[in-house]
Amino acid sequence: MDPFTHALSGALLTRAAARHSTESPSGQPELPLRLQILTGFAAAAFPDIDLVLRLIDTLTYLNWHQGPTHSIILLPLWAWLLAWLFSRLTRQRYDWGLFYRPACLGLVIHIAGDVITSYGLMLFAPFSTARYSVPLVFVIDPWFTLMIMSGLIASWRFWRHRSPAILALTGICGYVGFLWSLQQQAIALADSHIQSNHLQSTQIHVLPQPLSPFHWKLIIQQNDVYHVADMNLRPLENQSLTKTSFGWLSTMAAAYRPSHANNWRIDQQFGTDPTDRPLILKAWFSPAFAPFRTFAQFPVLDRTENTEHGYCAWFYDLRFEFPLLPPSFRYGACRQTSTSAWEIVREQGLFYID
Repeated sequence: MDPFTHALSGALLTRAAARHSTESPSGQPELPLRLQILTGFAAAAFPDIDLVLRLIDTLTYLNWHQGPTHSIILLPLWAWLLAWLFSRLTRQRYDWGLFYRPACLGLVIHIAGDVITSYGLMLFAPFSTARYSVPLVFVIDPWFTLMIMSGLIASWRFWRHRSPAILALTGICGYVGFLWSLQQQAIALADSHIQSNHLQSTQIHVLPQPLSPFHWKLIIQQNDVYHVADMNLRPLENQSLTKTSFGWLSTMAAAYRPSHANNWRIDQQFGTDPTDRPLILKAWFSPAFAPFRTFAQFPVLDRTENTEHGYCAWFYDLRFEFPLLPPSFRYGACRQTSTSAWEIVREQGLFYID
């Protein structure tokens, strides 16, 4: 999820859980409401501080993004560090313990927001680098952001009451449930394709896509072969977006076809040319290419280049391939001669993060 929505969600959850009184039920001083909300806002933005890894290189960032800063094991430590920092920023007018609860709430809702995207979180770092996700929502979802902002605006208008924030969070939970039902529809469509084509030894993956919650990428993995479809789950009679409404965005949206359209394609991890395959495999398994192998979940050969300057095999990950756009995070394993060592090369993409 995008950092702005993360931060807003932390403010919303903190407002829903906050007491307006300046004293807690035990008679101890309570953190002012505005500081509780600001703490939740900042804490919910904190885990994405791992963006500084871009200063090393992009693949280091990609392999450790949503890593230790998104760990539920390390969450108490991060909350303590943030609470201590916020206390210092107020010149210790308020004890760090007063900031601890809203800091925890901000971190919790950030992790919850990311775990329902498709990237995957190292929830148990530093004890495990395994990634976990329940892909339900695309990383940028305007409906999510709008519901959070509406809850915060209503909370500002009725500042003495927690109910607007609680209602907004309830609506968000309902939206997540709706996305889960769409995910199940996508899985059923993939399973139907497997059955009708008698595919064996397959794994189903469905990934939320941009522009609409009804857009899904269906991936049926069969060893190093992928059966892929960009699907629109919305009923045909409700599809009112025309190709001229929003320019290329409408054209991009139109690439997600209804389930009755046979828009399945086959992508192969190592390409379709059997004569080139041995060299592609050498490039793929070269030690220099290990960082990309760690990163890529659904790697696909983009192209090969064999020129007087040497040989390159270029790959990308299907998670970052969208209609009308060049794939993000394309990397090549290259060597100058048949006796040269392989090197990893990054191809600049369309977005800054590439």
